[in-house]
Amino acid sequence: MKREEKRTEPGLVSLVTQLNKAIHRRSSEELLGMRVKPYIALGFIRDHPGVSQQDLEAGMFMDANGVVILLNELESARYLVRRRDPQDRRRHIVELTAAGRHALERADKARETLEEEVLAVLTPEERATLRKLMRRVLEGLLQPSTSGAGVGR
Repeated sequence: MKREEKRTEPGLVSLVTQLNKAIHRRSSEELLGMRVKPYIALGFIRDHPGVSQQDLEAGMFMDANGVVILLNELESARYLVRRRDPQDRRRHIVELTAAGRHALERADKARETLEEEVLAVLTPEERATLRKLMRRVLEGLLQPSTSGAGVGR
């Protein structure tokens, strides 16, 4: 008698990881005009005016060294500037330059095309639900952990 193999549904982490890899493959530097991580950083900075380097670390789930390397690259490209916070001289505020805003607008148009391609199988309502749920999950991850089991930092 042939033993049936039990097939299980892939976990959410596996699905999100696979989707992430598929999107990264399609999000080429040629398409966006920059690599994905700098694009995401510029978008975060645009969406959070007056963001500090520390807030960028938390918001992008990156360590301090990784953020500094990324910001150095973006500053060299003249896409952003770092300024000392006048209220706290130890903090750096990160701001987009006009060139950074322009590069981000071009990349946003390419991202919209990519999203249309990737999400073509979903209805507009399903897309809105997916976006809402993903935002909630990310916001939850950014909240301080009360159990002591925070995100690996």
